[in-house]
Amino acid sequence: MATIPVSVEEKLGTGENGQFVRVILADTQAIFRAGLRKVFALEDDIRVVGQAETLVQTQSAVAKFSADVLIFEAALTPNPVEAIINLLRQHPSLRIVVVTPGADEDLTLELFRRGAHGIVSREVEPELLVECLRKVAAGETWLDSQGVRWVMEAYRNQNNRPAGSRPKVQLTPKEMLIVSCVTQGMKNKEIALRVGTTEQVVKNYLRKVYDKLGVADRLELALYCLNHHVVDNTKVPPLPVSAEPTNLAKAAAAGASASTAISASSAITVSDPASQPSPVTPATPAIPAIPEKLS
Repeated sequence: MATIPVSVEEKLGTGENGQFVRVILADTQAIFRAGLRKVFALEDDIRVVGQAETLVQTQSAVAKFSADVLIFEAALTPNPVEAIINLLRQHPSLRIVVVTPGADEDLTLELFRRGAHGIVSREVEPELLVECLRKVAAGETWLDSQGVRWVMEAYRNQNNRPAGSRPKVQLTPKEMLIVSCVTQGMKNKEIALRVGTTEQVVKNYLRKVYDKLGVADRLELALYCLNHHVVDNTKVPPLPVSAEPTNLAKAAAAGASASTAISASSAITVSDPASQPSPVTPATPAIPAIPEKLS
């Protein structure tokens, strides 16, 4: 089924200063979307511009319609955290309110850590959801009181955790190899050569590792792994013999070739004295005398 568009003309009235909070509704249940549209129809400053009932439709709607806020049901995908990461990577200005099936501490913390701007339960009161939309559209973050307690507790636990404590997260052997390469400052191309895969596969592995360890980028990953001794016993595989030479090797090879060419071009044959250049006195360095014998 294709994305379900909503004509912007069907919402009458204007918000403050003629501005609207433009919303896309992404939810698996048509009755829930219909209920939200009725709620928002009562508000002069909120306009529904698109709807979707699958993740693919949501991605299409976000790309097609100009929206300020996406209301995203967590049940649209088995991995809502990864979906949020991808949506925000492709549409950085979009603000996302995630609707969760109920109180879930781990999901709430991970969504908040990954950039969700608001998190509400499916049982949220309509008035609170409207207020949430306005706050999020204005650049604020929305969490209920329980979510705030979870975030604060996680922050305190993070600060109180011993610096050398080993995380409980389990990485696969290949993930360990890739992470070890990252901690040594290698780029994806070199990592792919050492591990025997492609750059795209390396990127896919890193995204999974980011999710597992709760880090946002390569720098955080390296600091986290070094601080927690994640890859202390992991050996980085050497570059294969057939790997493309480094720039230094290329430069050395080019220099050697140039030196050979210069030597060949400057060789002087002594078998025929007439072929030697006649002495001149230009303002250039003198050419050293050629010995009579080459023994």
